[in-house]
Amino acid sequence: MNDEPAVLVQRLGKVFDDITAVDDVSFDVPVGESFGFLGPNGAGKSTTINILCTLLRPTTGGARVAGFDVASHPADVRRHIGLVFQESTLDEYLTAEENLRFHAELYGVPRDIAEDRLRDVLEMVELWERRRSVVSTYSGGMKRRLEIARGLLHSPRVLFLDEPTVGLDPQTRAPIWSYIEELRRSESITIFLTTHYMDEAEYCDRIAIMDSGRIVALDTPEALKASVGSDRVRLRTADDAAAIDALADVLGIEATTSEKKIAVRSRRYARKYMMVRSHA
Repeated sequence: MNDEPAVLVQRLGKVFDDITAVDDVSFDVPVGESFGFLGPNGAGKSTTINILCTLLRPTTGGARVAGFDVASHPADVRRHIGLVFQESTLDEYLTAEENLRFHAELYGVPRDIAEDRLRDVLEMVELWERRRSVVSTYSGGMKRRLEIARGLLHSPRVLFLDEPTVGLDPQTRAPIWSYIEELRRSESITIFLTTHYMDEAEYCDRIAIMDSGRIVALDTPEALKASVGSDRVRLRTADDAAAIDALADVLGIEATTSEKKIAVRSRRYARKYMMVRSHA
């Protein structure tokens, strides 16, 4: 790949009948970066990823993934990417290691290499001890970890994660992200993910926000937060005066009453405040 980005998108467009799903989109993802793709439903995120993963052909423009053109060399692209779909694609009647061996056969991983690799990826996601368990006995978080392990089995250059923690509770989502970050470091791969969770997007080096088929913002999480100004939070309490005093004493921020609600505006403390409120 030399100095070429892991993902390079140039004036990409996709039209379905009279609907423009992707409209003249351009961006690149350097090797080793964790890149987040955000946007509302129908923004064009999934269509763009489907093109990058060679599941759809572009109408206009082009893209290169892992050094290969997605339209002219789709087989080469597929050999060099891992993909974790939003919906589970595991065979729940098989064990974890049977699922991974089947994947290794499909990708042509030599059997003498596949066994060592299978153990490596299962140990990475802490599922080695459960490798002989039927997948139907796994929890939702365990299944997601197994899918991530499967996506890494053939040593991809780019790992695509489509809503990797969708449907998981907050207690399960946090460890999944710890695994993803550790895998990125240990495997030296590029992560390309979509998520609806703003707190998860902060794990990314850069974020692209898509709306109506176009990229409307692209920057680091810190730069994007700074560009929108301060956070604003409103709430109702049984004793607004006492709540305002508590905010000042505990968090050191000033709050006012507006439209019979407490109003808080703060860049620095709003996130901390929401964490305190969620545990109150």
